[in-house]
Amino acid sequence: MHTALVIAKLIAVGLGLSITYQAYRGYRVYGSEPMLYVAIGFLFISVGSVIEGILFDVVGLSIFVAGTIQTTLVAAGMLIILYSLHGQMSQPTQGGDES
Repeated sequence: MHTALVIAKLIAVGLGLSITYQAYRGYRVYGSEPMLYVAIGFLFISVGSVIEGILFDVVGLSIFVAGTIQTTLVAAGMLIILYSLHGQMSQPTQGGDES
């Protein structure tokens, strides 16, 4: 049994889901669409952080296929977060210092 690894994975998922929840709250409270994308991105990353072990140990997929799925999920989550940041940065700021 890989007790230390399981504990580390559970901590990582817990932190990721906490960030997901806070970002979603930010979306709901302030109506900030980029925060919705941040929440979705961290959800993908959180699931991706544990899916490899589940697919390998429980489902019985090869380590290559399980790793490919895990990497794809994490990369998709990062792309979604990058999209949220790019969309936020490309919009002009309101109330800026105009001369």
